[in-house]
Amino acid sequence: MAGPSSYFRPENIDELPAAERDLVARRERLLGQAYRLFYERPIEIVRGEGTRLYDADGAEYLDVYNNVPSVGHSHPRVVEAIARQAATLNTHTRYLSRGILDYSDDLLATLPPGIDNAMFTCTGSEANDLALRLAKGVTGNQGVIVTRNAYHGVTTEVAAISPSLGGENTVAPWVRIVDAPTGDGSEFVRQVVAATDALRQSAHGLAAVIVDTVFASDGVVPGRHLPGSPGFLAPVVAATRAAGGLFIADEVQPGFGRLGSWPSAARTSTGTGTGTDTGTGTGSGTGRAAHDTDFTAPESGLWGFARHTIVPDIVTLGKPMGNGMPIAAMLARRDLVDAFGAEMRYFNTFGGNPVSIAAAQATLDVVRDEHLPQNATAVGRYLVSQLTALAGTAAEIGDIRGAGLFIGVDIVDAHGQPDEARTVALLNELRRRHVLIGASGLANNTLKVRPPLPFSISDADRFLTELEGALTTLRHQRRSRPSA
Repeated sequence: MAGPSSYFRPENIDELPAAERDLVARRERLLGQAYRLFYERPIEIVRGEGTRLYDADGAEYLDVYNNVPSVGHSHPRVVEAIARQAATLNTHTRYLSRGILDYSDDLLATLPPGIDNAMFTCTGSEANDLALRLAKGVTGNQGVIVTRNAYHGVTTEVAAISPSLGGENTVAPWVRIVDAPTGDGSEFVRQVVAATDALRQSAHGLAAVIVDTVFASDGVVPGRHLPGSPGFLAPVVAATRAAGGLFIADEVQPGFGRLGSWPSAARTSTGTGTGTDTGTGTGSGTGRAAHDTDFTAPESGLWGFARHTIVPDIVTLGKPMGNGMPIAAMLARRDLVDAFGAEMRYFNTFGGNPVSIAAAQATLDVVRDEHLPQNATAVGRYLVSQLTALAGTAAEIGDIRGAGLFIGVDIVDAHGQPDEARTVALLNELRRRHVLIGASGLANNTLKVRPPLPFSISDADRFLTELEGALTTLRHQRRSRPSA
């Protein structure tokens, strides 16, 4: 079966209790074999609230995995905004509508000067697909550079630049693959420069370099430089432009405050936003309440690329944008959008529809009003410090990398090498302990700590307690196995 070994294996269906076995069999019959399920014993989730999920029996689980409900499952402000707008109107973008303009004003104000236009889609896959269409159309080139375990979406175009889906032999011939950054990132920069040179000399040319700015599927690499100082992406941007390409920052996973803020982010806002002060995204366009975090400042931590002090040519957004509602966007320089628009019209029936825009506006307001980037910083630092302390007594824990509430924890064997089997066992033991988490990385041995942004110190303590207990249980199980 294609995909990481952490997925449920269909051949084990007979080991499930009857009710779960029937549900899994029905799913396979109706949806087909391409879909995947988490855990050796799949879980039926029926309700969510904040950082908690609940199964069909009413059992509660701590969510340490889901970044889609970025402001928490079923946040009342987002729910109310969706319900209010759905009860009023939902249609497409070929009529005039204030909501999409108010939200675009608010969103674009958080981007560096020069990122002037927003084009809305329903998913991050569509946003990245549109970004590639724009890059190829404007540059006249085809070549794209990605990292070795990159994931950028599931359309035909972006699946062709996503080796994590099916391996390197599934990427398009116009794609060049480089290793994800390690250490100070200098080897990553060298490989990107070499790849840009190779593509420039080929028939493909260079259209774009696209990176998820936290390298989530590569195992989480936020960079070791101080946030807000030039990191390893700055020379990559320079090399990309020198070769005639565009730099695309895929912010689908790191965006909207997940990587946390850094000093100087807290200051009085000018209150110049353009929505209502209720967070519903359905107001008149005047009088947004003042906030004490200036999201126009890079140090607010809203965007992963800002940690590297770079200004991308294109930025793509997705998953957490509407707290679970299907909305995403491509943001770009006006000259690029104008050049693209001169040759091709853009329309997306549901991209930027009023209900999704209301959800997106409410989500952005909650991120700001509840100081979630600051929370990500505080709780993330606590998690890293406690995980580091645990690593001192748990040899299974290797490198720990992270920023805010996006942390990668490598699980290794006695020789310090990636241990996928132990990682998968750990995921399942944590699931038994009612803690839900995932794994990533080329060797699928990195615990991906990526909870909803309201994750608290109390939540962190519960996760740490259960992680230590799960590691202890797995050690005892290994010791009790009969030797071969």
